[in-house]
Amino acid sequence: VEGRCAYAPEDETLTCVTVSFRMTHGPDVGRVIVQEYTLGQTTPVFSVGEQVVMDYAPDAAEEFQYRYYDRQRRGVLLVVTLLFVIVVVALGRWRGLAALVGLAASVIVLLQFIVPAIIDGRSPVLVAMVGAAAIAYVALYAAHGFTRMTTVALLGTLTALALTVLLSWLALAAAQLSGFAEEASFILTLSGRIDVGGLVLAGVVLGSMGAIDDVTVTQASAVWELKAAAPHLGWRQLFVRSLRVGRDHIASMVNTLLLAYAGAAMPLLLFFVLSSQSLGTVLNTEIVAIEVLRTLLGSIGLVAAVPATSWLAAVTAADLRPEDLHRHV
Repeated sequence: VEGRCAYAPEDETLTCVTVSFRMTHGPDVGRVIVQEYTLGQTTPVFSVGEQVVMDYAPDAAEEFQYRYYDRQRRGVLLVVTLLFVIVVVALGRWRGLAALVGLAASVIVLLQFIVPAIIDGRSPVLVAMVGAAAIAYVALYAAHGFTRMTTVALLGTLTALALTVLLSWLALAAAQLSGFAEEASFILTLSGRIDVGGLVLAGVVLGSMGAIDDVTVTQASAVWELKAAAPHLGWRQLFVRSLRVGRDHIASMVNTLLLAYAGAAMPLLLFFVLSSQSLGTVLNTEIVAIEVLRTLLGSIGLVAAVPATSWLAAVTAADLRPEDLHRHV
């Protein structure tokens, strides 16, 4: 209900909206909470009957125990998740289902190993490397089976990942990035044991991991299909032809990384543009420099994954008979 704000002085006219929240969960089911919001651009817009989440402070005074926190989005998230599962399984069938198992395993590794270990004070870089290797192992073998091709893709992934870690460590050290420009500075107030600087490098490792294993699987699969279609090809010919496929893939993947990071940092980019700072000044700020380095270092790892995986796949597949190419090992 819109009306005059209850707290406004009599000589001023301020418009507020009064909202009644009826609790459907928690310790006060059925209780009605009435709150008043001054109308403005940041005022949340409610509709009758929608579900929201309330913040609860049990130790506060009764009139301040509850306040609006956020929308209830679990239903939308569940529907979109189910749609994603249906699409993946409909197209990929058993392989798509196996890929979902690998995805679930990746989430478990992230939430049960990587995040707790970093919070516990372990080296974020070391934790990210071990976690990324575990994710690659589980995700690749779950989606593609225990074949020689999958093993080649895994080796190519680990090779590119090691190069990415090395270059990232050198570049981030040279740039003297503290990491305090990101959300990590806030996290540090909750847990003083976190290595904030190492957290930046860990983010680069995990951020490039998904794109790298995409490239390595594509390259290994291309070599396998070339060998199956032309069994007479030697490893040199397999290597050269698969590189042609890799060049096209890299050209699109590098742009994908750039747009992914730019999309995530869009509010930040708008802020710097509106502040009328020069491009050089914007790029030099730590929070933007981190995103630029992530894109460039991740792209270097992607590029390195192509020749490394192509060579490993060509050498491995060269002496295989067509009927042995997809045999489980």
